Amino acid sequence: MGLDSHVNTFGLHCKRQYGQRLKKLTLDAKFTCPNRDGTLGRGGCTFCNVASFSHEHGSIDSIAVQLANGRERAQGKSSKFIAYFQAYTSTYDEYQLLKQRYDEAVADSDIVGLCVGTRPDCVSDEVIALLAGYQARGLEVWLELGLQSANLETLKRINRGHGFEEYRDTVIRARKAGLKVCTHLILGLPGESHEDFLASHRAVLDAGVDGLKIHPLHIVEGSTMAKAWRAGRMSLLTQEAYAESVGELIRLTPKEVIFHRVTAYAKKPMLLAPDWCAYRWEGLVAIVKNLERLGGQGHYLTDSAGDQLSV
Repeated sequence: MGLDSHVNTFGLHCKRQYGQRLKKLTLDAKFTCPNRDGTLGRGGCTFCNVASFSHEHGSIDSIAVQLANGRERAQGKSSKFIAYFQAYTSTYDEYQLLKQRYDEAVADSDIVGLCVGTRPDCVSDEVIALLAGYQARGLEVWLELGLQSANLETLKRINRGHGFEEYRDTVIRARKAGLKVCTHLILGLPGESHEDFLASHRAVLDAGVDGLKIHPLHIVEGSTMAKAWRAGRMSLLTQEAYAESVGELIRLTPKEVIFHRVTAYAKKPMLLAPDWCAYRWEGLVAIVKNLERLGGQGHYLTDSAGDQLSV
Protein backbone atom coordinates (compact mmCIF):
# COMPACT_ATOMS: atom_id res chain seq x y z
CA MET A 1 0.00 0.00 0.00
CA GLY A 2 1.10 3.57 -0.66
CA LEU A 3 1.16 6.75 1.39
CA ASP A 4 -2.54 7.49 0.69
CA SER A 5 -3.50 4.42 2.71
CA HIS A 6 -1.98 5.92 5.86
CA VAL A 7 -1.92 9.69 5.40
CA ASN A 8 -4.42 12.40 4.45
CA THR A 9 -2.40 13.58 1.46
CA PHE A 10 -2.91 16.60 -0.74
CA GLY A 11 -3.61 14.18 -3.59
CA LEU A 12 -6.50 12.65 -1.65
CA HIS A 13 -7.81 16.11 -0.81
CA CYS A 14 -7.83 17.08 -4.49
CA LYS A 15 -9.57 13.86 -5.52
CA ARG A 16 -12.31 14.52 -2.98
CA GLN A 17 -12.72 18.13 -4.11
CA TYR A 18 -12.09 17.88 -7.85
CA GLY A 19 -12.36 14.21 -8.75
CA GLN A 20 -8.69 14.11 -9.73
CA ARG A 21 -5.23 14.91 -8.43
CA LEU A 22 -4.12 18.43 -9.21
CA LYS A 23 -0.59 18.97 -10.42
CA LYS A 24 1.22 21.95 -8.91
CA LEU A 25 3.01 23.98 -11.57
CA THR A 26 5.93 25.78 -9.91
CA LEU A 27 6.50 29.42 -10.79
CA ASP A 28 9.34 31.88 -10.30
CA ALA A 29 8.04 35.47 -10.41
CA LYS A 30 11.42 37.13 -9.73
CA PHE A 31 10.65 37.86 -6.11
CA THR A 32 13.48 38.29 -3.63
CA CYS A 33 13.71 37.97 0.16
CA PRO A 34 14.24 40.46 3.03
CA ASN A 35 16.90 38.12 4.36
CA ARG A 36 18.97 38.71 1.21
CA ASP A 37 18.25 42.24 0.05
CA GLY A 38 19.52 43.86 3.24
CA THR A 39 16.15 44.61 4.87
CA LEU A 40 16.77 41.95 7.52
CA GLY A 41 20.13 40.63 6.41
CA ARG A 42 22.17 39.29 3.53
CA GLY A 43 23.15 35.80 2.49
CA GLY A 44 19.79 34.21 3.22
CA CYS A 45 19.13 31.25 5.49
CA THR A 46 22.12 29.01 6.00
CA PHE A 47 20.49 26.09 4.16
CA CYS A 48 19.71 28.16 1.03
CA ASN A 49 21.66 27.93 -2.20
CA VAL A 50 22.33 31.62 -2.71
CA ALA A 51 24.13 31.09 -6.03
CA SER A 52 21.02 29.59 -7.63
CA PHE A 53 18.80 32.66 -7.22
CA SER A 54 17.66 32.80 -10.80
CA HIS A 55 16.76 36.50 -11.00
CA GLU A 56 20.41 37.20 -10.37
CA HIS A 57 21.57 34.81 -13.07
CA GLY A 58 19.75 35.55 -16.31
CA SER A 59 16.18 36.14 -17.47
CA ILE A 60 13.12 34.19 -16.39
CA ASP A 61 10.23 33.21 -18.64
CA SER A 62 6.87 34.91 -18.18
CA ILE A 63 4.22 33.36 -15.93
CA ALA A 64 2.28 32.20 -18.98
CA VAL A 65 5.32 30.51 -20.52
CA GLN A 66 6.24 28.83 -17.23
CA LEU A 67 2.69 27.46 -16.92
CA ALA A 68 2.79 26.17 -20.49
CA ASN A 69 6.13 24.47 -19.89
CA GLY A 70 4.82 22.95 -16.66
CA ARG A 71 1.77 21.51 -18.42
CA GLU A 72 4.00 19.99 -21.06
CA ARG A 73 6.15 18.32 -18.41
CA ALA A 74 3.04 16.98 -16.67
CA GLN A 75 2.12 15.11 -19.88
CA GLY A 76 -1.48 14.17 -19.14
CA LYS A 77 -1.06 13.50 -15.40
CA SER A 78 -3.79 16.05 -14.73
CA SER A 79 -6.23 18.19 -16.68
CA LYS A 80 -6.40 20.91 -14.02
CA PHE A 81 -3.54 22.57 -12.19
CA ILE A 82 -2.51 24.72 -9.26
CA ALA A 83 -0.24 27.71 -9.83
CA TYR A 84 2.49 27.43 -7.20
CA PHE A 85 4.57 30.53 -6.50
CA GLN A 86 7.41 28.59 -4.91
CA ALA A 87 10.60 30.57 -5.47
CA TYR A 88 11.84 32.95 -2.79
CA THR A 89 9.37 35.05 -0.76
CA SER A 90 6.32 35.24 -2.98
CA THR A 91 4.46 37.92 -1.01
CA TYR A 92 7.45 40.25 -0.74
CA ASP A 93 6.77 43.05 -3.20
CA GLU A 94 4.41 45.93 -3.88
CA TYR A 95 0.72 45.01 -3.73
CA GLN A 96 0.01 45.89 -7.35
CA LEU A 97 2.91 43.78 -8.61
CA LEU A 98 1.80 40.81 -6.49
CA LYS A 99 -1.74 41.14 -7.82
CA GLN A 100 -0.45 41.37 -11.39
CA ARG A 101 1.58 38.16 -11.02
CA TYR A 102 -1.20 36.23 -9.30
CA ASP A 103 -3.81 37.48 -11.80
CA GLU A 104 -1.64 36.35 -14.70
CA ALA A 105 -1.41 32.86 -13.21
CA VAL A 106 -5.10 32.34 -12.45
CA ALA A 107 -6.18 33.80 -15.82
CA ASP A 108 -5.22 30.44 -17.35
CA SER A 109 -8.43 28.40 -17.73
CA ASP A 110 -6.69 25.21 -16.57
CA ILE A 111 -5.66 26.77 -13.25
CA VAL A 112 -8.09 26.00 -10.44
CA GLY A 113 -5.87 26.85 -7.50
CA LEU A 114 -3.16 29.14 -6.16
CA CYS A 115 -0.39 28.25 -3.68
CA VAL A 116 1.84 31.05 -2.44
CA GLY A 117 5.04 30.23 -0.56
CA THR A 118 6.43 32.89 1.72
CA ARG A 119 7.97 33.82 5.08
CA PRO A 120 5.74 34.34 8.13
CA ASP A 121 6.99 37.93 8.55
CA CYS A 122 6.11 39.00 5.00
CA VAL A 123 2.33 38.60 4.93
CA SER A 124 0.41 41.84 5.38
CA ASP A 125 -3.33 42.13 5.97
CA GLU A 126 -3.57 43.53 2.44
CA VAL A 127 -1.96 40.39 1.00
CA ILE A 128 -4.23 38.15 3.08
CA ALA A 129 -7.27 40.00 1.73
CA LEU A 130 -5.95 39.63 -1.82
CA LEU A 131 -5.53 35.86 -1.45
CA ALA A 132 -8.90 35.54 0.26
CA GLY A 133 -10.42 37.26 -2.77
CA TYR A 134 -9.17 34.51 -5.07
CA GLN A 135 -10.62 31.93 -2.71
CA ALA A 136 -13.98 33.73 -2.80
CA ARG A 137 -13.92 33.25 -6.58
CA GLY A 138 -13.82 29.48 -6.05
CA LEU A 139 -10.10 28.86 -6.38
CA GLU A 140 -8.20 26.39 -4.18
CA VAL A 141 -5.94 28.79 -2.27
CA TRP A 142 -3.13 27.87 0.12
CA LEU A 143 -0.76 30.15 2.00
CA GLU A 144 2.48 28.20 2.53
CA LEU A 145 4.59 29.45 5.43
CA GLY A 146 8.25 28.48 5.72
CA LEU A 147 8.65 28.17 9.47
CA GLN A 148 11.22 25.31 9.47
CA SER A 149 11.41 25.17 13.30
CA ALA A 150 9.56 26.65 16.26
CA ASN A 151 12.78 26.78 18.29
CA LEU A 152 13.96 30.38 18.59
CA GLU A 153 17.61 29.39 19.03
CA THR A 154 17.44 27.25 15.89
CA LEU A 155 15.86 30.09 13.92
CA LYS A 156 18.71 32.37 15.01
CA ARG A 157 21.29 29.70 14.21
CA ILE A 158 20.06 29.28 10.63
CA ASN A 159 19.82 33.06 10.13
CA ARG A 160 16.08 32.90 9.59
CA GLY A 161 15.39 36.49 10.63
CA HIS A 162 12.07 35.90 12.39
CA GLY A 163 10.72 34.09 15.43
CA PHE A 164 7.73 31.91 16.22
CA GLU A 165 5.53 34.82 17.29
CA GLU A 166 5.60 36.30 13.78
CA TYR A 167 4.52 32.92 12.49
CA ARG A 168 1.70 32.57 15.03
CA ASP A 169 0.40 36.07 14.26
CA THR A 170 0.28 35.39 10.52
CA VAL A 171 -1.45 32.04 10.99
CA ILE A 172 -4.14 33.61 13.16
CA ARG A 173 -4.78 36.45 10.71
CA ALA A 174 -4.79 34.19 7.65
CA ARG A 175 -7.08 31.54 9.09
CA LYS A 176 -9.43 34.22 10.44
CA ALA A 177 -9.80 35.39 6.84
CA GLY A 178 -10.65 31.83 5.82
CA LEU A 179 -7.33 31.00 4.16
CA LYS A 180 -5.84 27.53 4.44
CA VAL A 181 -2.30 27.51 5.86
CA CYS A 182 0.36 24.91 5.04
CA THR A 183 3.46 25.03 7.25
CA HIS A 184 6.93 23.83 6.26
CA LEU A 185 9.13 22.09 8.83
CA ILE A 186 12.71 20.86 8.31
CA LEU A 187 13.91 17.88 10.33
CA GLY A 188 17.62 17.65 11.11
CA LEU A 189 18.57 21.29 11.51
CA PRO A 190 21.84 21.85 13.43
CA GLY A 191 21.52 21.40 17.16
CA GLU A 192 18.08 19.79 16.98
CA SER A 193 17.02 16.33 18.14
CA HIS A 194 13.91 14.22 17.70
CA GLU A 195 12.45 15.94 20.77
CA ASP A 196 12.87 19.32 19.05
CA PHE A 197 11.01 18.03 15.99
CA LEU A 198 8.15 16.95 18.26
CA ALA A 199 8.13 20.34 20.00
CA SER A 200 7.94 22.27 16.71
CA HIS A 201 5.18 20.01 15.44
CA ARG A 202 3.22 20.47 18.68
CA ALA A 203 3.63 24.26 18.54
CA VAL A 204 2.37 24.37 14.95
CA LEU A 205 -0.68 22.24 15.77
CA ASP A 206 -1.43 24.39 18.83
CA ALA A 207 -1.31 27.56 16.71
CA GLY A 208 -3.69 26.02 14.18
CA VAL A 209 -2.79 24.64 10.77
CA ASP A 210 -4.51 23.08 7.75
CA GLY A 211 -1.56 21.47 5.99
CA LEU A 212 2.01 20.36 6.61
CA LYS A 213 5.13 19.91 4.52
CA ILE A 214 7.99 18.04 6.16
CA HIS A 215 11.48 18.00 4.65
CA PRO A 216 14.78 16.41 5.63
CA LEU A 217 17.69 18.80 5.92
CA HIS A 218 19.94 18.29 2.92
CA ILE A 219 23.09 20.19 2.05
CA VAL A 220 23.21 21.93 -1.30
CA GLU A 221 26.08 23.53 -3.16
CA GLY A 222 26.39 27.25 -2.59
CA SER A 223 24.83 27.31 0.87
CA THR A 224 26.50 28.43 4.09
CA MET A 225 25.85 24.96 5.48
CA ALA A 226 27.87 23.47 2.64
CA LYS A 227 31.00 25.06 4.11
CA ALA A 228 30.25 23.63 7.56
CA TRP A 229 29.54 20.20 6.08
CA ARG A 230 32.81 20.18 4.14
CA ALA A 231 34.63 21.12 7.33
CA GLY A 232 33.09 18.10 9.07
CA ARG A 233 31.07 20.22 11.49
CA MET A 234 27.64 18.84 10.59
CA SER A 235 25.89 15.53 11.08
CA LEU A 236 22.80 14.65 9.03
CA LEU A 237 19.86 12.34 9.58
CA THR A 238 20.03 8.85 8.17
CA GLN A 239 17.12 7.71 6.08
CA GLU A 240 16.03 5.36 8.86
CA ALA A 241 16.12 8.09 11.53
CA TYR A 242 14.21 10.49 9.28
CA ALA A 243 11.50 7.90 8.54
CA GLU A 244 11.13 7.16 12.25
CA SER A 245 10.72 10.84 13.14
CA VAL A 246 8.31 11.57 10.30
CA GLY A 247 6.28 8.49 11.13
CA GLU A 248 5.85 9.64 14.73
CA LEU A 249 4.87 13.16 13.67
CA ILE A 250 2.26 11.72 11.30
CA ARG A 251 0.83 9.54 14.05
CA LEU A 252 0.57 12.64 16.26
CA THR A 253 -1.25 14.67 13.58
CA PRO A 254 -5.07 14.96 13.54
CA LYS A 255 -6.60 13.30 10.51
CA GLU A 256 -8.11 16.50 9.14
CA VAL A 257 -4.65 18.06 8.59
CA ILE A 258 -3.48 17.60 4.99
CA PHE A 259 0.09 16.53 4.26
CA HIS A 260 1.34 18.23 1.11
CA ARG A 261 4.70 16.48 1.41
CA VAL A 262 6.46 14.14 3.83
CA THR A 263 9.95 14.12 2.30
CA ALA A 264 12.00 15.85 -0.38
CA TYR A 265 14.86 15.17 -2.73
CA ALA A 266 17.46 17.09 -4.71
CA LYS A 267 19.58 16.28 -7.73
CA LYS A 268 23.33 15.91 -7.82
CA PRO A 269 25.68 17.70 -8.28
CA MET A 270 23.68 20.42 -6.50
CA LEU A 271 23.00 17.97 -3.66
CA LEU A 272 26.04 17.31 -1.49
CA ALA A 273 24.53 15.20 1.30
CA PRO A 274 22.91 13.00 2.46
CA ASP A 275 23.10 10.69 -0.54
CA TRP A 276 19.68 9.16 0.08
CA CYS A 277 18.04 12.52 -0.68
CA ALA A 278 19.10 12.10 -4.32
CA TYR A 279 16.54 9.33 -4.82
CA ARG A 280 12.92 10.37 -5.05
CA TRP A 281 11.26 7.20 -3.81
CA GLU A 282 13.65 5.71 -1.26
CA GLY A 283 12.72 8.04 1.57
CA LEU A 284 9.02 7.71 0.80
CA VAL A 285 9.19 3.92 0.82
CA ALA A 286 10.95 4.00 4.20
CA ILE A 287 8.21 6.23 5.62
CA VAL A 288 5.42 4.01 4.29
CA LYS A 289 7.04 0.94 5.82
CA ASN A 290 7.22 2.74 9.16
CA LEU A 291 3.53 3.66 8.93
CA GLU A 292 2.57 0.13 8.00
CA ARG A 293 4.39 -1.19 11.03
CA LEU A 294 3.40 1.37 13.67
CA GLY A 295 0.24 3.09 12.44
CA GLY A 296 -0.83 5.95 10.23
CA GLN A 297 -2.04 9.50 10.67
CA GLY A 298 -3.65 10.25 14.01
CA HIS A 299 -2.94 6.77 15.33
CA TYR A 300 -1.48 8.08 18.59
CA LEU A 301 -4.48 10.39 19.08
CA THR A 302 -7.12 7.63 19.14
CA ASP A 303 -7.69 4.24 20.68
CA SER A 304 -7.85 2.62 17.27
CA ALA A 305 -5.55 -0.34 16.69
CA GLY A 306 -5.53 0.07 12.91
CA ASP A 307 -3.41 2.31 10.74
CA GLN A 308 -5.90 2.73 7.91
CA LEU A 309 -6.87 6.35 7.26
CA SER A 310 -10.57 7.18 7.12
CA VAL A 311 -11.37 10.68 5.94
